[in-house]
Amino acid sequence: MARKKKPVSEWKVFLVTTLVLLLAAAVNYGYRQWKAYHVHFVRYNAFGIDIPVNYSVHGIDVSHHQDLINWGEVKRMEVEGMRINFTFIKATEGLTKVDRLFRRNWFKAREEGMTRGAYHFFLPTKSGKKQADNFIAQVRLEPGDLPPVLDIEQLYRVNPRDMRIRVKEWLTVIEAYYKVKPIIYTNVDFYDQYLGSDFDGYPLWAAHYLQPHLPRIKRPWIFWQHSESGRVNGINTRVDFNVYNGDSVTFRQLLLD
Repeated sequence: MARKKKPVSEWKVFLVTTLVLLLAAAVNYGYRQWKAYHVHFVRYNAFGIDIPVNYSVHGIDVSHHQDLINWGEVKRMEVEGMRINFTFIKATEGLTKVDRLFRRNWFKAREEGMTRGAYHFFLPTKSGKKQADNFIAQVRLEPGDLPPVLDIEQLYRVNPRDMRIRVKEWLTVIEAYYKVKPIIYTNVDFYDQYLGSDFDGYPLWAAHYLQPHLPRIKRPWIFWQHSESGRVNGINTRVDFNVYNGDSVTFRQLLLD
């Protein structure tokens, strides 16, 4: 007579099922982490660079270094669904300097329906309040514009503590005037080394070039300047390329009311 097989106990079934579910969850989590960290770049010859296509909102930033810009051509350029959605424009620098093409770029971009934002190049050697006053004197923000930006890239041999005090002063004055939290632009190394947690409450525009993955920074960011060598119709020089970390809905929510 054949020996009867012993039934598999319920606890063994439970154990195997649990292990399978845990393994599936671990694989799924690992895939999501990999997908979040790895950015898929596609070469667009017309733009002259590889562009991260994980993002749907793309933009540029300009100053007098780009010389005279034909904003109509910038706005109309579209390659396989890829187009320029926004631009940041240099407005001021230090205590008194105004970018010589700011007014032209500011109004021409608006005329062509480009979403625009203005930035101030910060000098740590100078008063934060007086630099904020310079920006305020030149930049009138309107509904549909991006929040103001502080561009801080170098210490200029200033004590880091003094630099942070002056940066905070600029941010505080600007936020009080425009009623919106300003964006900080800097490269990832400068942020980690000299700004850090004191400014984690401000939106970050992170510069990190030639990076096959996301910007190498732990804190959240909203813009990523991923290239400084793009090409765009209507601009005769190389230009910085950026992406917004979100979709078109959240991008619109970022704009001034």
